[in-house]
Amino acid sequence: MTTKRCAIYARKSTDEGLEQAFNSLDAQREACAAYILSQAHEGWEQIHEHYDDGGWSGGNMDRPGLKQLLADVARDKVDVIVVYKVDRLTRSLADFARIVDTLDKAGASFVSVTQAFNTTNSMGRLTLNVLLSFAQFEREVTSERIRDKIAASKKKGIWMGGPVPLGYRLGNRKLLMDDDEAEIVRSIFRRYSELRSVTKLAEELAQQNVRTKVRQYSNGRIAGGVHFQRGSLSQLLQNPIYAGKVPYRAELYDGEHDGIIAERDWAEVQQILASNRHDRKLGKQTRYPSLLTGMISDPEGRPMTPVSTHKGSRRHRYYVTRLRPGEDKQHAWRVPANELDSAAMAAVCDWLRSHERPCQPGKLMSDRELADELPDFSIPTQRKVLIERGVKVQLGEMELCLSIADEAQTVIRLPVRTVRRGTELKVVLESGDRQRAPDPVLLKLVALAMSARKSLFSSKTDQMTSHYSKRHLWQLLRISFLAPDIVTAIVEGRQPPSLTGRRLLRVTDLPLDWPGQRRILGFS
Repeated sequence: MTTKRCAIYARKSTDEGLEQAFNSLDAQREACAAYILSQAHEGWEQIHEHYDDGGWSGGNMDRPGLKQLLADVARDKVDVIVVYKVDRLTRSLADFARIVDTLDKAGASFVSVTQAFNTTNSMGRLTLNVLLSFAQFEREVTSERIRDKIAASKKKGIWMGGPVPLGYRLGNRKLLMDDDEAEIVRSIFRRYSELRSVTKLAEELAQQNVRTKVRQYSNGRIAGGVHFQRGSLSQLLQNPIYAGKVPYRAELYDGEHDGIIAERDWAEVQQILASNRHDRKLGKQTRYPSLLTGMISDPEGRPMTPVSTHKGSRRHRYYVTRLRPGEDKQHAWRVPANELDSAAMAAVCDWLRSHERPCQPGKLMSDRELADELPDFSIPTQRKVLIERGVKVQLGEMELCLSIADEAQTVIRLPVRTVRRGTELKVVLESGDRQRAPDPVLLKLVALAMSARKSLFSSKTDQMTSHYSKRHLWQLLRISFLAPDIVTAIVEGRQPPSLTGRRLLRVTDLPLDWPGQRRILGFS
């Protein structure tokens, strides 16, 4: 007689009553053990391993006990699965099909103690599918009934459970105000209205050793009691419970509990939070703002977002295409932000002058100075100077759509072209009649080259170049013999876009004749 190893699987949807000495799982296990014993003449033997899922729904297969059971079936440790009812195993037809497939591959089977059917014939399989269909129908109807009950209760302002917020305690299944914690919540809202920064508020609360609410769950696990982080603090400030409201979907309903914060103060905090989110989206709160944030798009019409990289102490800003998930990165555009921002600002100033509007003459300014020069440049709501959402980088030009007050919209087109620098393809602006900002790297190289040549001819040590190697000094000496018009172009910012500091320093075949220098460096 062949021995059949039998495993008992028991499940209960909720954890209510599991702490009792004899609970529902014990009753299922006892009935299944008795059935296995009645089949001893067939060689059935119960294995000692327990596969229980107390407090787990039968609507999916994400259950630790079931996962372990199916894993043991696949490892040929179980021949027969014994359950009290079929719906203890699953309430989903799709999940049942996957379970049956696993059993068939392992040559195993299952038995329901209270439902007698034979799955070896078509009528038995039909009976099983009908039972599972009703089990799935019952689960779905129950879920709909629970959702409807929650919706109706929340619309009446009844708190329907969940983690008790800081400032409240639970009494008779209702939220009751905790005076000590409520004062902490009031101080948090009050300080945020003053600081207007979640990060600064989190740092201040950490210094004051203010911590989150300590919660102890039924299984003994303790959570909370830690310093506030930005995420948890933002959730607290946005929780309508503190205004005496109960949220459901996108609506707020008057709650049965007392509010800790006045509705007017809560609404003020929400307005500050929304304003800060808008400012972050536009990059206003960054140390180095990108003026075209939220307005610029690539030739395909996809929005572009500001990014930055660091090379040593130098910081480089770019606008890059915001790709959708799974989109090929090779099709992304990457353009220098400093040049585009400066060109856009200069274009606005030129346009204002042509329309007899006040604007400071174009000069070399930092990004923040540029923002201060035209303070309404990035504040469209004031509608004095507005670059609308329509700044578009295209092959050969960049479009800016301008409007002032209620005047007609004007489109300004700036010429641009693509230049390959190393392995990167970048977009650079054509200088046209407008003076470009000099390249600080090229300026420094020219200054060091002149200093190195002066030090060599005078036989005096120069502090600017004394720490360089001989190889680097010879590279600087080559640069010191550039044609005067090339040096003048570098100082005035009129050099070709392809001429970078790295290229100038690494040109090993730089001739001494000036026409040859102009040809190699792209001036002719």
